[in-house]
Amino acid sequence: MSDINSLSNQFFDLREARRPNRRTWAKHALLMLAALSTMTIAGVLEPFGFIPIFPDSNPQTGAEILKFLFSLPQLYLELVTETAKRLATRPEELKYGLSFSLSLLAILTAHESGHYVTCRLYGVNATLPFFIPTPPLIGPAGTLGAFIKILSPMPSRRATFDIGVAGPIAGFLALIPVAIFGVATMREVPFTRPENLTGGLVFSDPLLIRILAFLFEIDLNAAIYPNPFYAAAWIGLLVTSLNLIPSGQLDGGHAVFAIFGRRVHRRTGRIAFVVMAIVAILGWFLYNSPSGILFAVLLGVMMRIRHPEAIDNAPLGFGRKMAALLVVLIFILCFVPFPIQVR
Repeated sequence: MSDINSLSNQFFDLREARRPNRRTWAKHALLMLAALSTMTIAGVLEPFGFIPIFPDSNPQTGAEILKFLFSLPQLYLELVTETAKRLATRPEELKYGLSFSLSLLAILTAHESGHYVTCRLYGVNATLPFFIPTPPLIGPAGTLGAFIKILSPMPSRRATFDIGVAGPIAGFLALIPVAIFGVATMREVPFTRPENLTGGLVFSDPLLIRILAFLFEIDLNAAIYPNPFYAAAWIGLLVTSLNLIPSGQLDGGHAVFAIFGRRVHRRTGRIAFVVMAIVAILGWFLYNSPSGILFAVLLGVMMRIRHPEAIDNAPLGFGRKMAALLVVLIFILCFVPFPIQVR
């Protein structure tokens, strides 16, 4: 073990964590601004906002459906262009969109900053967060999230654990005030069903949202106006729960690998995939929920990604094992098996 520690010390003496230069900062800032723009547009479109998607299109026959599919690129371009014009000329709508995008951006930034700062503390080379903008609706929230890329080996299992759990803990702490404000400002809509306001989509509420609704005496089964803070918190909770699944190089996978080692990590990845595949099938047939299929595909990919070994394999202490229980509690507060249902 002393030889391993000596090798580790020599390696990190020669290679300190790199500091990003101005060009790197500019590249990552542009990606963040692009993601902010696409999220702002997505935030005012259904299902998160109030602008309906293709309201005049209701194809019924085969010919009408075929015509709609051929015209879809033009309709999509017109929708995004008109939405951008509305945001540029209507301050209240821009405020709504920014309430969504800035809230979600804060949650994603906190999550990735947790990883990045912890990497810096351990001298691990890592990139600044890459934000992934997507065209609105293609990436439902205007983004596929964010990630950092680790460029050097993990010095120890302790570092693997700390870097892995720092992201979801930081992101969860950031989303709590957003969730509180989102639930506290919900407004009921009399005589209107929820699906009329969300384009036929119904969002299942995680335990944290249900606890807050109970504290604020909000009836989540009642119809409510679209709420940008609730939507941002809901997406943040979904992202956090997905990252904490114990598979591959997801954050939960890092934690399991650091605590139990490679063999248990491989088994939990397989179990998570099987469980999610079963949930996907049940969700599709019982709740008309397609989201589980995407999660099962993600876990299928993650299951095949080999987790890198740490230089120092010393086991974790009691304090970090207690911290793992905190991470499990966060997962319980965030996870819902059927997050989206189609009605």
